[in-house]
Amino acid sequence: MKTIKFFLATLILSMTFISCSDNNDDPIVISENPLEDFNMLISFKANNHSVEIYSEQQQFSVGYNELFFRIKDDASDNYITNADVTWKPIMHMTSMMHSCPNSMVSKTNDTSVYTGYTVFQMPGNLDEYWELTIEYTVEGQTYNATERIEVNAPTDGKKTVNVFMGSDDTRYVLAMMPMTPEVAVNDFSAKLFKMENMMSFPAVKNYKVHIDPRMPSMGNHSSPNNEDLIFDTSSDTYMGKLSLTMTGYWKINLKVENETGEVLKGEDITEENESSSLFFELEF
Repeated sequence: MKTIKFFLATLILSMTFISCSDNNDDPIVISENPLEDFNMLISFKANNHSVEIYSEQQQFSVGYNELFFRIKDDASDNYITNADVTWKPIMHMTSMMHSCPNSMVSKTNDTSVYTGYTVFQMPGNLDEYWELTIEYTVEGQTYNATERIEVNAPTDGKKTVNVFMGSDDTRYVLAMMPMTPEVAVNDFSAKLFKMENMMSFPAVKNYKVHIDPRMPSMGNHSSPNNEDLIFDTSSDTYMGKLSLTMTGYWKINLKVENETGEVLKGEDITEENESSSLFFELEF
């Protein structure tokens, strides 16, 4: 993930005085936006405020989305710091509404920047769409801002999220974490949630996600030194190792087990069964 830029104005100004000379009168421009290296996905107005949402991605996308946002007071043209913030993404379907897995909102080291993640299970369309509501409290005053957002399928068309009914009659959401694949043994991780109801998707702990990467175009061969995904308590993330022995298209076959070893979804790969019903995809 790109590092949010934080600027020490006092230090830069002092350095400016030291380095200035008669031969260099050009002013030094100091950026005021700590998210300038990110993409602004949307900006909208509510309550005489402007809400700006940023991401490394180019769009809101099906799957895992790490988001950053700022709230500007339009009257003073200053960004609001240290607000208490919550959010809720809602999918408006033709006959129902539901939410999706999402984190709590937290502050970053820059007190005007807030962050969290969402896992969108499906894209929007002309008739069915996502809305994002942000509730924030500033100096005892609570505000709500709601805006329609365009959630699209991944630009590369690859599958990075699975929504499935387990053998325990519970619906789950399994999302691959972003990665930059290399011909190597890569760190590999995913997040797993269960649907308590249409609006609640708590994280699932202490299960196990078996992985079996295959290259369908190369005789469905696998790779050595893979490690299944085990739950990491410090990050609420399932972490393991993914071995990629060459570039190209890989299907990462999955099998999810609960804490007692019961298989909830997914199948082993055999000569008769070349793919699991549960899988991620990547190509590089």
